Amino acid sequence: MIRELKTEELKLSAATSSFSDILPGTAITGQEKAISLLRLGLSIDRVGYNIFLSGYDGSGRLTAIMEEIGKLPVKTEMLQDAAYVWSGQSQSIKLLMFPKGKAREFQDDLLNFGKGEIPLKSLNEKWNDRKIQAFVSSLPSFEDNQDAYKINIVLDRSQEAERKAIIETHPSHQSLFGLLRNGMPSHLAVEIGSYQRSAGGFLIMNAEEVTGDEALWKTLKRYLEMTQRALSSDAVPGEMIGHVRPDPIPLLTKIILIGTEDTYNHLIEKDDKFTRYFRIAPEFDYTMPRNETNMAGTVRYLKAAGKDFLPADDSAFIEMLRYSSWIAEDREKLTTELSLLGDLLEEANLGAENKGKNSISGEEVEEALYKRDWHASLSEESINEEIRKGAMVISLSGAKVGIVNGLAVMDRGASSFGTPAVISATVAPGNEGIVNIEHEAGLSGGIHDKGLLILEGFLRHRYARTFPLSLYAGICFEQSYAEVDGDSASLGELYALLSAIAEIPLRQDIAVTGSVSQMGALQPVGGINEKIQGFFNACSVSGLTGTQGVMLPKQNISSLILPRSIEKALDDNKFHIWAISDVDEGIELLTGIRSGQRDRKGAFPPSSFNRRVEDGLRNLCRYSQDKG
Repeated sequence: MIRELKTEELKLSAATSSFSDILPGTAITGQEKAISLLRLGLSIDRVGYNIFLSGYDGSGRLTAIMEEIGKLPVKTEMLQDAAYVWSGQSQSIKLLMFPKGKAREFQDDLLNFGKGEIPLKSLNEKWNDRKIQAFVSSLPSFEDNQDAYKINIVLDRSQEAERKAIIETHPSHQSLFGLLRNGMPSHLAVEIGSYQRSAGGFLIMNAEEVTGDEALWKTLKRYLEMTQRALSSDAVPGEMIGHVRPDPIPLLTKIILIGTEDTYNHLIEKDDKFTRYFRIAPEFDYTMPRNETNMAGTVRYLKAAGKDFLPADDSAFIEMLRYSSWIAEDREKLTTELSLLGDLLEEANLGAENKGKNSISGEEVEEALYKRDWHASLSEESINEEIRKGAMVISLSGAKVGIVNGLAVMDRGASSFGTPAVISATVAPGNEGIVNIEHEAGLSGGIHDKGLLILEGFLRHRYARTFPLSLYAGICFEQSYAEVDGDSASLGELYALLSAIAEIPLRQDIAVTGSVSQMGALQPVGGINEKIQGFFNACSVSGLTGTQGVMLPKQNISSLILPRSIEKALDDNKFHIWAISDVDEGIELLTGIRSGQRDRKGAFPPSSFNRRVEDGLRNLCRYSQDKG
């Protein structure tokens, strides 16, 4: 039985209680594994335990980092002061480390020592540190140089209660690693960068910005390696800044890069040492289960994001959660890109304010989504107008041989829409196999090329068991002038090809989407909601006939979150959605003819669709051999 979906099957699971008792909050929702690994990485203060946190923009990665840093216990050994001091050498600048808040006290004592107000013995007794005492002991040889009694306090942690966490928004050599101020003694001229300022703490950066600058990335890796040596030795020189080489600050700086999974994989492939530097790699998922906990967490975020908006009622949050599942393309999932929901809530708030309302309801959320679609609909409207006028040759009724209506998704920036795409196939005797016309014209991506090759495997597996597969077939996306990629059209291409071989017409009022394997197994595809809405809109331009609809793999049922207008059309029996389990169900729906299964002797039933295809391929084989 071919399964036609009804609106009842497409309803989303709803919360079992009101949202009114949920308090605003920023806690990250649905990222338990990533948060656990992030927490581990932040807690380990060892060289190499830097962190690469991957995921989608708007999923709360930075928020999670700052929240988890705030939960860390205070380690006083990481809250030290640091100062550069006179060394008597023009190119080498010495560093002194002090307990938290003590650098300024040492500066005062040093100035008093230079004035003769504190004896050397008293100074050494008070500052019982080998390096400090060695520095003080060297000062008499520079007694005529008053700058020798001034120190450059580059880390003053006197007012800091927690380890430093710096977000470097525009990383460069100067902003990260410092510079020399002109016209000053060398030790006083050093101005450290964010890498040194975050010593003992955390430096957070965008991965793409840092690694995209090859020279900057190379320098950062040198600092990571230098830190390892500096932690085990106090005699390791630091990096050059201008014409001087300051000692490195011997406190661990933990680097946290925020980037995409693609960037992470690229860095691993390109640099075999990358995992030595970044041993912790949490990944923020882009979806989370649509359960009570995550729905409550999403609402909690929205209430915090909308603290300055009109209050939202339960109907607004229900529509927001519906949109969240739409983004996730799964009725059992929610998106973790919560900032996208915050944007929608702001637009709905504006709509409610313009109406003079005291709260945001589901109506304003729906209107905000409608306006988004309307603002981005120029290209879609142009295509549908071409269909209405006949400039785009497509049939939405009747039946044709070798032609099927596929579905494509067109992207324009952040918006996308679905549209029908006419797929045609022709066959003739020959040995060229299936020719991908898009590929020959340079308009086919690698995945689409693979999909066409899979079709040859399907023909051999199902039909050409006792004779060679010999044909010359051409498959084309008609009136398409942009690159075609992905394998979501492979099921439609297969039906067009089989129709051309069997010379049996296919219904034009049904659009097809889905991927197929060599064995004939159906596979789900992306963008299913945009595709259905695109075909519905195209049919609506000329008026719905009551027979039109979309055929899709049953695995895509969980992805369906359709506009109210389509749900109503389904209820009114003006539009249809069929979910098929295998290739044969689609054959019978498109042709009205039995597909036919092989009997015990291995033969398809006479007059069945599959028999017609097999006979057609056998004839093509014979003609090809005669021609040869």
